[in-house]
Amino acid sequence: MADTYEACCERADRAAKAAASATLDNVRERELRAEKTWRGLAEKARSVAQQREKVEREKREQREAELAAEEQAEQAHRYRA
Repeated sequence: MADTYEACCERADRAAKAAASATLDNVRERELRAEKTWRGLAEKARSVAQQREKVEREKREQREAELAAEEQAEQAHRYRA
């Protein structure tokens, strides 16, 4: 299951809180590593979502351009006939 940007940020925030309240060094370090990992995953999720939106927008624009071209071709054919 792909994590969303918001879900990853929530996990990172929880890890940061756990690190801040940790009394043992190894626990604090583990939670700081977890926070760093979750922040990286959040950025990756955001990047993927932005790329997906870009691809969808480009496909939609291409379909619209093709439809407009087909309509122009039909009108030109009607006027010739």
